[in-house]
Amino acid sequence: MSAPDESSFQLFSAVRYDATLLDAAKDEALAHAGWNATHASPYYMLDFHRDRLLRAATHWGWEQAVAAVAGDAGLVRLTEVLDRAVVDQGSGPNRCRITLSKDGQLGCDVSEATSTALPGLFPPKLPAPGFMTSDPNSSTSEEEVTPLLQALRTAAGQTPYEVTLDVDTSLSSQYTHFKTTRRQLYDAARKRAGITGPELKEVLLVNSSSGVIMDGSISTVYFWRNGRWVTPPVPPKYGKESGSGGLDGTTRRWALERKLAVEEEIRADSLQHGEECWMSNGVRGYVFGIVNLQ
Repeated sequence: MSAPDESSFQLFSAVRYDATLLDAAKDEALAHAGWNATHASPYYMLDFHRDRLLRAATHWGWEQAVAAVAGDAGLVRLTEVLDRAVVDQGSGPNRCRITLSKDGQLGCDVSEATSTALPGLFPPKLPAPGFMTSDPNSSTSEEEVTPLLQALRTAAGQTPYEVTLDVDTSLSSQYTHFKTTRRQLYDAARKRAGITGPELKEVLLVNSSSGVIMDGSISTVYFWRNGRWVTPPVPPKYGKESGSGGLDGTTRRWALERKLAVEEEIRADSLQHGEECWMSNGVRGYVFGIVNLQ
């Protein structure tokens, strides 16, 4: 079988545009937000999105694409592309689908996104199971219920995502490690799960070689194991036999750097019906879910 034509796909990253993100740089309670706390930007974790595009372009040896997004100039160029795309979009929120081609061309398509409160974009922690579904007026096992955690529970605890397991398995590859426009594997998993739109549902992909969870179809996933949240391991550089085969995610990187979770393999057969989980991506932030295996 011949190698895929490099001109037949692009790199992409979905970025949240939301004017409320400008408040992150003004709120001391959100100092842990990182880049968005030090830059008055309406783009969610834009530095991490740029870094991911750069790593993917480097992996494929796309020199013009690397030059387009590398360094401070590359981040400025990416911001300018986004600014032109959202100029008529008001305050958002919007999903900005940034694409990067082999020849270094950047593009952006914009669509509506769901509202998410800042605690859902920059949670100070991922609360242990039981907290999100508990009565806000009752006692809790959390050592300290901060205003941010309270807001997170109010915003996400009453409307959990339904999380199902794909009935088929998926083959890991460089196209599951890096985010590209080759989305057939993910589209097929969503179709099998009956997910047709932006409803509060997610399906988990299972690695056909190892039986471990790779990812959600549009999100990084986190499960409670041995007293902490864990997420499938992804190596710094792509390796066919290393990691769980999932995506080099932006919100995943943010959560790991702030020790909200650690890397650990999650076997698909270890999931329990009704167990709680978290998911995250670069548009919706961090959302709460409950596994449905029935």
